[in-house]
Amino acid sequence: MDSNALTPEVLRELRAPRPYPAVSLTMPTHRRDRHNEQDTVRLRNLLAAAGHRLEADPGVDRRTRTAVTERLAAAVAEVDLRHALDGLLVLADAHEHRIWYLPREVPERVVLADTYLTRNLVAATAQSRPYWVLGIAADRATLWSGSGESLYEHRTDGFPMTPPEESWDVEREERIGNIPSTFSDEETRRFLRTVDQAMGAVLGRRPRPLHLVGLAPALALLAETGNATHTAAGRLVKGGLTDGPPRVLLKEIGPVVEDHARREKAEVLDRLDEAKGRRTFAAGLDEVWESVREKRADLIALEEHYRRTVQVRDGHLVPVDDASAADPGVREDIVDELVEGALDGGARVVFLPDGTLDGHDRIAAVLRY
Repeated sequence: MDSNALTPEVLRELRAPRPYPAVSLTMPTHRRDRHNEQDTVRLRNLLAAAGHRLEADPGVDRRTRTAVTERLAAAVAEVDLRHALDGLLVLADAHEHRIWYLPREVPERVVLADTYLTRNLVAATAQSRPYWVLGIAADRATLWSGSGESLYEHRTDGFPMTPPEESWDVEREERIGNIPSTFSDEETRRFLRTVDQAMGAVLGRRPRPLHLVGLAPALALLAETGNATHTAAGRLVKGGLTDGPPRVLLKEIGPVVEDHARREKAEVLDRLDEAKGRRTFAAGLDEVWESVREKRADLIALEEHYRRTVQVRDGHLVPVDDASAADPGVREDIVDELVEGALDGGARVVFLPDGTLDGHDRIAAVLRY
């Protein structure tokens, strides 16, 4: 499953307590086909390691062990490495299994717990910069969910939308002498107000940058009649894209999304500079991690491929070599853990191109106080 499909509802369900053991497998993968054989072997070895862990765990009875093992085997059999990105997450318990392809590198590990491991999935979703695309026409509105190289139509929350079939008012036609313009008719205005309200509800539940696509008259009327879409991050003035197809719409909206990313980068760097002057600034992994734990972080900025293996000593993060990762006290994915904690604490998390934050040890924060 694409990490773009992670919703707040799905995340809450994944984090819900489960009968022990809920097994989470993570491993790095390669996007290029020539590495698929290597990834296949690694995945088989990870499945075997999970089997050994289950066999050796005295808290897992034979019946449960068999059920979980079967679910894990079924999940691994379903993994299609042709869709591999930078990481793979396999989740399984005695009753279900799930597969996630992640656009972010993850450590190789097997975790047995009473909930699924979600930090890597949450961080990968944040890094992929998910966004909405609302396609607007006078008689149709479609909603698209995008992130990275993927875009698919969002067919819930009332979308796609069309106005109710209109029976023409003959008396009104006699009064005004002709049929109304498509973009001046009150029915069209009412329809676009409904679209705006539906979009506002979606943004309330799943806030993301919103981009609008449509002909100029449709976008102008939406701006005139709506409220929620006033804050759109970008606009593409072009018709014929309301129904995609996804590949074409993704190509057309790409420059708009990239322009928003550039503006967001500039805005984040400005906020960091302002925070330095107000002394509400933190930099470096240890300082930012502490601010997240204390829920003082309002904005976290970090580089896309920043990863660090650490050990917690006396309440501080101490970097260690990757070779020490086998030590049970070592945390390989501390950056993903920090991202998940920041989002849970209401902070905004923004990933920036590598090299942007070299002067701040690749991660910085604006503090609430």
